Amino acid sequence: MNYETTMADLGGTHDTFVEQIELDDGYRARRRRIYVVVAIAAVLLAAAAYLMLRGAGGGDALAPSAGSAPPTVTVIEPGRTTVTGIINATGSLAARHQVPVGVVGEGGRVVAVPVEVGDWVNKGQVLAVVDRSVQAQQTSGIAAQIQVAKANAELAQANLDRGLKLVDRGFISKAQIDQLTASRDAAVAQVNVAEASYRERLARNAQLNIVAPVGGLILQRNVEVGQVVSPGSQAPFTMAEGGQMELLAKVGEGDLASISVGATAKVSPVGTDRTFVGQIWKKEPTIDPSDRQGTARIALPYDPAIHPGGFASAEIAGATVVAPLLPESAIMSDEKGSFVYVVDSRNKVGRRDVKTGTVTDQGTAVVAGLTGNERIVARAGGFLNPGDKVRPVLSKGPENPNTP
Repeated sequence: MNYETTMADLGGTHDTFVEQIELDDGYRARRRRIYVVVAIAAVLLAAAAYLMLRGAGGGDALAPSAGSAPPTVTVIEPGRTTVTGIINATGSLAARHQVPVGVVGEGGRVVAVPVEVGDWVNKGQVLAVVDRSVQAQQTSGIAAQIQVAKANAELAQANLDRGLKLVDRGFISKAQIDQLTASRDAAVAQVNVAEASYRERLARNAQLNIVAPVGGLILQRNVEVGQVVSPGSQAPFTMAEGGQMELLAKVGEGDLASISVGATAKVSPVGTDRTFVGQIWKKEPTIDPSDRQGTARIALPYDPAIHPGGFASAEIAGATVVAPLLPESAIMSDEKGSFVYVVDSRNKVGRRDVKTGTVTDQGTAVVAGLTGNERIVARAGGFLNPGDKVRPVLSKGPENPNTP
């Protein structure tokens, strides 16, 4: 059967056959285009992943595969730096020397209170005035007794003088003169007794008023006008001697041992953005067994922004050590503890266990495990393994101050 016969036999289906062939060719072309687009996208994703992995390493190369060139890593030679430890603590503010001011005299009804909480007073200044009307009358009575005693003493002296004139003439005996002398001496003694009683009454009257025993700041006032006070009642006032304050800083027993009396501290009370510089003036000798903390007492100067009973935080200068300083990125840790990677003279990576100490703005002090002369991997240590060979590049940034 020839072509013409075949096509003739197909008759009206010839056009349909041609259309089917054209549709198949268009479908295959579209599939080829899709394959090309998918391949290009895969290449772009692979390139992006490679660039991201390089960026995650901070510029340091990842661990090489077999037969590749050693990766480049940044190393630092930290040397040794003098580091002053900083101990953070919190606590309550209080008066350094808190003085309760009580009733010294007999007490009585309060008629005036000329001071308020927060006032600065001087030693001897009147804080509260107590009614003394009864005591004033008693004082007047004792003053009158003095006058009576003086009059009796003058009369006794006159009688003695007359007796001395008569004894020479024989009108009175020597025994009578002795009696007159004794009467005169008793009268003079009564004057002295009356004057002593008067001075005592004046002193008691002076003690009726409540006065400041020291100069300083009024912290509490527990008395009002009309109130009756007595020596056994609550202290009407509480003062801070000299206005001096302190922070009762709670410190762990381990840190307390590294704090010395006289060390400086920066205190920041809650509620203000101000910072006050104080000094450790005393360390409490006991440790609280409930939280294993001791108390370091930080003396502070008087300032209205320091409120006793308030809360504050402190940065206390601890012991000074000389140790290498490393950036945070160079120190890693696992279940065995902290460690760094050291690059030896053959440019091979080795693990070195270290003990860290004070953390400062410049870095973390390494108090054990390093001399400071080693080459330490600064970054990308997580992509390395002990024994890997690397190409070290010494950092010249601020993290390596010993490099020019």
